[in-house]
This record gives sequence, structure tokens and C-alpha cells, in this order.
Amino acid sequence: MLSIDHGSAIPPFEQLRMQIIEAVRSGELAAGARLPTVRKLADDLGLAANTVARSYRRLEQDEVIETRGRQGSFIAATGDATHRQAQLAASAFALRMSELGIPVNEATEIVTAALRHTRGPEVRSDRS
Repeated sequence: MLSIDHGSAIPPFEQLRMQIIEAVRSGELAAGARLPTVRKLADDLGLAANTVARSYRRLEQDEVIETRGRQGSFIAATGDATHRQAQLAASAFALRMSELGIPVNEATEIVTAALRHTRGPEVRSDRS
């Protein structure tokens, strides 16, 4: 299921993070599913344990996974499913823009234009 493209411009920890997010978004990994240990996944993917640990830390910060001490890491309970789906979609979009080499300001314009197209002209690009 998980794999790393060592020739990619995307750092391995980010590739792993985005693959787990996509697996959650698609339903391949359900809430409560246990993830492999950092060491096991690092061995399976040919990565340093610190690389996998970094990815897991980011996923925990994003509330995609939760770590339960010695029990391991698990896909977090859904909570606000709509908000979580929006976060996962935004993360997938950000990764794709990065892969395409699209600058942040241009990516923001693209998503704002798409929102205007689906929701109407009241969509603003600022937060005010």
C-alpha cells in the first residue's frame, strides 16, 4: 500500500504523510486502524526511523492519527467528519501543487477561482 519514490522532489516523510492521508480519505484506512510501528514501517520502506517518526508527528499534529503510548499509532476517530474531509482534500491539493511546481500564491488563486465557480462570486481570497 505505502511506497516511497526516492527520485521524487517531494521529501520521503511528506510522501508517506500524504499517502496515509489519502488512504484515510479514500476509506482504505478507517478510524481506529492501527499503523505499523515506526521501526517496522521504516524497515519496510527502506527509510530511516526518524523519517517515519517525523511523518507520524505531522499526522498527529494534523489530527489524522493519534499515538497511544506503547499501544502504538492509530487512525484518529472521525470527530467532525466534514472538517476532516476538507483538511484531507486541502492536503492532497497542496501536495499536487507542489508536485507540479505551482507557487503558493498561484495555487491559492486556482482554488479561489474553483470555489467561485462552484459557490459564486461572494467567495473571497482573504479571511476578512
